[in-house]
Amino acid sequence: MMEPLNSPPLTRQQMQERLRADPSVSVLIIGAGINGAGLFRDLALQGVDTLIVDKQDFCAGASAAPSRLIHGGLKYLETGEFRLVAQSTRERNLLLRNAPHVVHPLRTAMPTHSWWGGIWPSIQRFFRRPAKMDDRGILISEVGLTLYDFFGRHFRSMPRHSVMLGRRVRESLPDLRRDVRALHTYYDAAISQAERLGFELIDDGCRTHRGAMALNHVNLIGGDGKGVNFEDEEGNAFTVRPQIIVNAGGAWIDEINRQLGRETQHIGGTKGGHLIVDVPKIREQLDGRMIYFGAPDGRICLVYPFMNHVLIGATDIRCIDPDQAVCDDAERDYMLEAVRYLFPDVTIGPDQVRYRYSGVRPLPRSDAADPGQVSRDHAIVEDRIHDWSVLSLVGGKWTTFRGFAEEVADDVLSRLGRRREIDTRQLAIGGGRDYPRDASSRETWLSRVTALCEGDRHRAITLLDRYGTRGEEVGRHCARMSAEGVCRQRSLVSLTDYRVGEIDFVCRFERVEHLADVLFRRLPIALSGQLDSVVIDEVASLCGASLGWAEARRREEIDAVCEIATRLHGVSLMPEHDHSPTRASEAAS
Repeated sequence: MMEPLNSPPLTRQQMQERLRADPSVSVLIIGAGINGAGLFRDLALQGVDTLIVDKQDFCAGASAAPSRLIHGGLKYLETGEFRLVAQSTRERNLLLRNAPHVVHPLRTAMPTHSWWGGIWPSIQRFFRRPAKMDDRGILISEVGLTLYDFFGRHFRSMPRHSVMLGRRVRESLPDLRRDVRALHTYYDAAISQAERLGFELIDDGCRTHRGAMALNHVNLIGGDGKGVNFEDEEGNAFTVRPQIIVNAGGAWIDEINRQLGRETQHIGGTKGGHLIVDVPKIREQLDGRMIYFGAPDGRICLVYPFMNHVLIGATDIRCIDPDQAVCDDAERDYMLEAVRYLFPDVTIGPDQVRYRYSGVRPLPRSDAADPGQVSRDHAIVEDRIHDWSVLSLVGGKWTTFRGFAEEVADDVLSRLGRRREIDTRQLAIGGGRDYPRDASSRETWLSRVTALCEGDRHRAITLLDRYGTRGEEVGRHCARMSAEGVCRQRSLVSLTDYRVGEIDFVCRFERVEHLADVLFRRLPIALSGQLDSVVIDEVASLCGASLGWAEARRREEIDAVCEIATRLHGVSLMPEHDHSPTRASEAAS
């Protein structure tokens, strides 16, 4: 099995210089969401010279806005998509093994209100006919979960489903609505830091093969048959001459094809809104579980504990312009009302929403009246544009990205006349490599890293939780800089669970171009509801010191983050706990 290079990957400047000297690459991937990132890593492992580019940061579009579930797709059984369920459950089980630092088992409870409800709507949905499914009864749920267990048998690492009835339901969830007669419990998985895993796929690819290059914040200018033209944010232009182009632009696939020279109509995306809400009473009752339930209008909703808050999702609304996708107030109110329906005695309102987000799913164009009925399967669509084969990656989801990448990579390898060298099914990703899986190996790792953290065991645990085994590199970086007389072990004033050297590490070694890259994607600062004006100011100062920003640039970065936080995520930037000038001045110093 090919091991990552010990030497660091090429810098941004080195990659651009190399492309100007020789613009030829075997494969150009446009779009660095999860589909593109997964394919990039797979091709790099096979030794294919590949360039991946994105107009934003890595995993900044819909890939940063999922329900954060790694799941087999229980609802796909209703539409008879058995192959997709089988693939999804298998890939879920593989991700639990390959990315244990960010993918964790999620116990899931599904409330039912009757014994016989949902049988006729299930039959209609199986034959792709519209049907409102507001009650999945005990019988139909039992049948579905038995099938779900069967499809998830490969690489199984979690228990099979179970059911509780009557009084036990009340004891388990005291504030649940009174007409719930049973709770079915089964297991799926959740991904705590989707954006981080996306970056790690990119980073693994760059570290594995010198011919693998990745550039974020690069604009596609167009293609003229001789080459594909790009320009970075400083106005530096360069041309790429690929043999094959893969369009992994997600909701922007048709726009990318238009810029390359052909009008297509492959995508009919829907936006999904989600909320991060501070509601301790529900979080405590959930006790680590997700509740997967039907709202009165028949839509599937979910609520589960997430980073000291509760994550609520999701909407499914047709969206024409992905650049304008936001979780608006109407969506927010719909999701809050769905939770009030489930927990009628718990107070939950807009003032408890700490963060909201929305992304456009790159679904295939469809005339289905109900967006929820559009298949979540994936497909490769080929177009001939100029002299290039352009492969558009339509559909897909976080759970199945590895399998989709494998399918596309095998297609690309065949076109290049090459063979697969590395199987990715059992290959760990990023901080999941050499992850301590038992108490003894975990203790060994923590003891070693605790020594790097000046004897702070809690800090070592935080590094393992946040970065997986790459936390040791972070700890070593902080320790080395402290030994050189630079105080990198100091906690941030505004974020006591982060260290100065940690921010420096991320800025220097994780392809950061903007403050938003750090706050929204490399680290779960915004996602965990911790973003405010003091946090932004302090982290901007640290990023500026690491990346050499002048004061004017630092202010620009702060303004950009404030605009993103308020417009796209509904964040109130006033510090919640301490508004004093002393805290602000300490953080900025």
